[in-house]
Amino acid sequence: MLLGTHTPKLDEKGRVILPAKFRDDLGAGVVITRGQDRCLYVFSTEEFERVHERIREAPLSNKQARDFLRMFLSGASAEKPDSQNRITVPPALRTYAGLGRELVVTGVGAHAEIWDAEAWNAYAESNEETYAEMEQEVIPGLF
Repeated sequence: MLLGTHTPKLDEKGRVILPAKFRDDLGAGVVITRGQDRCLYVFSTEEFERVHERIREAPLSNKQARDFLRMFLSGASAEKPDSQNRITVPPALRTYAGLGRELVVTGVGAHAEIWDAEAWNAYAESNEETYAEMEQEVIPGLF
């Protein structure tokens, strides 16, 4: 399970070192794609295949399913960590997420997210109060 928040830097070639705690879970290869909220999702190859199979079950007659499938898969890029455990973030994905040099990588269970540090800080700040004040069960039966 991927957990925690880490603050690596993006190098001049668009590479980032994955947090050491994530390397076993992410394995020898990852898939990076557009996430929601202008971040990037990072899946192990195996987890991405599981997610893809679930997406494929959605009917192509559903416009929202087609739109999601297009956005999610058209931005996907399979990457293998180099000998220094760096992965390359393709230019189109760096642009999509507005990535600068300072990054935040968060573990959110089955995948990681890559955020521009300023964007993450703004997101976290704007959602802290909402998180603290949730009155309804967002995930039924959790608490």
